[in-house]
Amino acid sequence: MNVIKPVVGQWYRGGTNELFEVVAIDDQDETIEIQYFDGTVAEMDFDGWNEQLLDRLIDVADPPEDWSGAVDVEAEDLDRDFEDTARTEWSTPQQRPLR
Repeated sequence: MNVIKPVVGQWYRGGTNELFEVVAIDDQDETIEIQYFDGTVAEMDFDGWNEQLLDRLIDVADPPEDWSGAVDVEAEDLDRDFEDTARTEWSTPQQRPLR
């Protein structure tokens, strides 16, 4: 059996290739709380984790580079325009524009 222990803060890839992070472990209740990349939170018991390991459905993964998966906000909802404008370099704090 491939032994992969759940670790809070570690990212994993599940059986349907979904990316999730372990966010809490409750040893008393023997449950693992996970949060999928899209923000959905679910709970898995220790036996379920072990069954998925036996079936080789869980693997350790790198954290996503795009952190916005769980953020449900569109750019236009932020009430500001985003432009690719070059920033000028300031030599002193007094030269910075006021906002």
